[in-house]
Amino acid sequence: MENSTDDYKIQSFDLETQTLLKTALKDPSSVNLEKVSNVIVEQSLKDCVFSKEAGRICYTIVQAEAKQSSGNVFRRLLLNRLQQEFKVREETRTRSLQEWVCYVTFICNIFDYLKVNDMPMVALVQPVYDCLTRLARPDALTNEEEVDCLVLQLHRIGEQLEKMNIQRMDELFFLLRDGFLLQEGLASMTRLLLLEILEFRAGGWMLNSTAHKYYYSELAE
Repeated sequence: MENSTDDYKIQSFDLETQTLLKTALKDPSSVNLEKVSNVIVEQSLKDCVFSKEAGRICYTIVQAEAKQSSGNVFRRLLLNRLQQEFKVREETRTRSLQEWVCYVTFICNIFDYLKVNDMPMVALVQPVYDCLTRLARPDALTNEEEVDCLVLQLHRIGEQLEKMNIQRMDELFFLLRDGFLLQEGLASMTRLLLLEILEFRAGGWMLNSTAHKYYYSELAE
């Protein structure tokens, strides 16, 4: 069953932009795809709720374009825009922690949704690792927003990402383990989240029912 355009959380846009996106979802060749790409990226950086939906929107546009003309113009434009934002990620983080967290959520979402021959896009593997590794550095581990983002993304795409490059996942988890064991002054919730994600990967990207009950009863309190 195909999703209706109402499912895509695009009501927050003005009417003209809503129309642009609704048309892009059904008939991408009839709209300016660069404008579509820019609108989606810019809204994702402002709105973390939308950034979680954006991968699904982009996937639908990519599928519609491939069916219509076998083209991949939208995907290329989207990757170019993601690359531009990636280059200035440290400035973004300094300027606005929320925008930075939204960017990481968005790029991980795109990694999760957009596949080539059922495989994640190779072009995104290193940038996604670079973003997640940045979230694992000592200064980021003192920010609850960044820790939440890191753990959430690893739950979502950790297993896929590890298959693409296990060495980088090992390096990321060395950082997380060192943060958990050695870094002073971490909030108790951060310690709990780090321990949970360390166990999650050690268990083959799943928690047994006892561990699940333990962590999620703690998190709920």
